[in-house]
Amino acid sequence: MPMFKKQRQIIVLLSNMFFAGFSLTAQKLIPPPITNENWSKPYEAFRIAGNLYYVGTYDLACYLITTSGGHILINTGLASSVPMIRSHIEALGFRFSDIKILLATHAHFDHVGGMAEIKKTTGAKMMINEKDAPVLADGGNSDYVFGGRGSTFEPVKADRLLHEQDTVRLGGMQIIVLHHPGHTKGACSFLFDVKDEHRSYRVLIANMPTILDQTKLSGTPDYPDVANDYAYTFDALKKLRFDIWLSSHASQFGLHGKRKPGDGYHPGAFIDQKGYDAMIDDLHREYLKRLSDK
Repeated sequence: MPMFKKQRQIIVLLSNMFFAGFSLTAQKLIPPPITNENWSKPYEAFRIAGNLYYVGTYDLACYLITTSGGHILINTGLASSVPMIRSHIEALGFRFSDIKILLATHAHFDHVGGMAEIKKTTGAKMMINEKDAPVLADGGNSDYVFGGRGSTFEPVKADRLLHEQDTVRLGGMQIIVLHHPGHTKGACSFLFDVKDEHRSYRVLIANMPTILDQTKLSGTPDYPDVANDYAYTFDALKKLRFDIWLSSHASQFGLHGKRKPGDGYHPGAFIDQKGYDAMIDDLHREYLKRLSDK
């Protein structure tokens, strides 16, 4: 009888441990602070230039870079968009399971919401700037603008911490990491070359330094140097030269004006230094206005 009682206590203890662990991993996420129907609206996948493809939604840009050693996925959009991204990649003729590296322009829920699921499914290595890694690891709870209320996306632990001028390499690709803080502490842009049958293209995926309404340029205890970081980023972005530029949102680089559904392969549509410069100038003016009002 004492032996039976002891066994029952062990079973109860193990059961409690199981359900405690389950409740921790199945912790309820808080609703996103901002929503937009264009973020989950479908958009057809297409080849941008060389081995670079658009696999995102109507507005949340996700990019697939294919290589002989596997593939790189930049941004995932919302968690609910993972099936769409997978179908886009497979429709282009590539295997979802061949994704080896996950990158993100910044750790906001609308760009990293699907990272956890894709990482679990593919076993890909998650790489992010060191200053956004804590936000990614707590599901956005420590974000200096949206944080403090709980996780808005499933947390992901980074496999590699990235820094200014680091290089991400896979299958012959070399992606230069550019730290452009402000929008988040670890916001990054990516600079790399792709080539097709005719020529090579220098590509910039820019993390545009938009300023959220909730951002206090006067600084907060969590981010006292936010205004200086924005100033640094504007200066850095104005010096960049490239052939093709893209960004975290399709609306930022004018995707829907440059390409219509069903259009064929046309990298030239995205050669737009003038449009990039105008966008940076507009955002800089907004920054200076906000700075003077702080």
